[in-house]
Amino acid sequence: MCSDVAIKVVGLNKCYQIYDSPRDRLKQFLLPKIRRLLRLLPKQYYRDFWALKDVSFEVKKGETVGIVGRNGSGKSTLLQIICGTLAPTDGHIETNGRIAALLELGAGFNPEFTGRENVYLNAAVLGLKREEIDARFDEIVAFADIGEFIEQPVKTYSSGMTVRLAFAVAINVDPQILVVDEALSVGDELFQRKCFSRIEAIRSAGATILFVSHSGGAVVELCDRALLLDSGERLAISTPKKIVGRYQKLLYAPSDKREAIRAEIRIEEASDTQGMNDSFDGHSPIVLSAAEHTDLPDSYDPALKPSSIIVYESHGAVIDDPGIYSTDGERVNNLTRGKTYLYRYSVRFENAANYVRFGMLIKTTSGLELGGATTATSNRTSLPYVLSGTVVSVEFQFVCGLNAGVYFLNAGVVGELNGAETYLHRLIDIVSFRVMSEVENLSTGVIDFSCVPRIEMTALSDIEVIH
Repeated sequence: MCSDVAIKVVGLNKCYQIYDSPRDRLKQFLLPKIRRLLRLLPKQYYRDFWALKDVSFEVKKGETVGIVGRNGSGKSTLLQIICGTLAPTDGHIETNGRIAALLELGAGFNPEFTGRENVYLNAAVLGLKREEIDARFDEIVAFADIGEFIEQPVKTYSSGMTVRLAFAVAINVDPQILVVDEALSVGDELFQRKCFSRIEAIRSAGATILFVSHSGGAVVELCDRALLLDSGERLAISTPKKIVGRYQKLLYAPSDKREAIRAEIRIEEASDTQGMNDSFDGHSPIVLSAAEHTDLPDSYDPALKPSSIIVYESHGAVIDDPGIYSTDGERVNNLTRGKTYLYRYSVRFENAANYVRFGMLIKTTSGLELGGATTATSNRTSLPYVLSGTVVSVEFQFVCGLNAGVYFLNAGVVGELNGAETYLHRLIDIVSFRVMSEVENLSTGVIDFSCVPRIEMTALSDIEVIH
């Protein structure tokens, strides 16, 4: 394995034998042997379930890679094999560096042991010597922040206390590779923020991080790349923004359209690999035509077009003609910081729908969600019923509180389908706009919070100088 590669996965397969009943498991244990003795063909009493199918990828040292996919796609199985707690059926894994893993709540904890005893047990498993654990014990306990419970059996812990202690051990062994499986979804917001801060510190120190998350925002914010798994297959690996968009499209697709979308993602993956759509660090958010583009504020630039548009499959509703307008009604995509604009689109309902809401979302070119709005906060305040054939005009008024740069807008409509709320239609990165730069702008970062600086100076006088 190359010295700059931390994790190498080659042709990984994992197959489980699924039995319909305990009786079939007993039959499989006994009858094939008897049939062979009788010179009869053996009979199989189970069916194969392939949790992973020919998965291959590499993670470089110092890289942070997120893994996304629907439930049952093989994410946790993949991490367990990488960490060595599960054996593959075929293929092999190579790792280069000490691995610290947080796979499940309390995985590796003995419920009869105290928190203190489990700290020493887990840290020893991760490769620390007794004196190293002694030196780090106080820091581990301080990070877990479970107080006197450190001396109590783990079986008395809540799930939140268990994950606090498990995470505290994992991140205090100076891992060269940190593997996290959705464990950060447990615990209060302060602890989650504390965990993400520590992950950032580990990342800055040059460690490799591999983690599973259902939060698209966390993947976009933390990761250098992302991997999309579905039904045990590696569908794509690319920039976080692209992968999260494809994952969400697949997640909300009708069941009869999923295979077509999977094929579409594979084609896009091939294009990404060949570099057909990538530029400047793997992002290609905007395509500028050969025509000279305008750079006037409150104007429309036809060359400012997103190339990263993702269209969800329709569930009986279709979003049409989204765009930004000035308060005078002119279509614009060159905006001025601090001014008010209107984001408009229409929705055609080809089927009747219940409990309908509409939304908008503004994102950066890297996919970080900045904010947006919906037309209702819940089913109780949404449109209770929309007839088939209805066209609804949607408008959101917003103040452009962004600093100079290029941004994206989403449009979405949700409603009830088979008793559950889902996207009836959604367009990701459908509109791009530019906030024009200003010479006198003192604001920094992405969002302008209208900060007002003030400096007050006090003259130094009547100071007696002693010689």
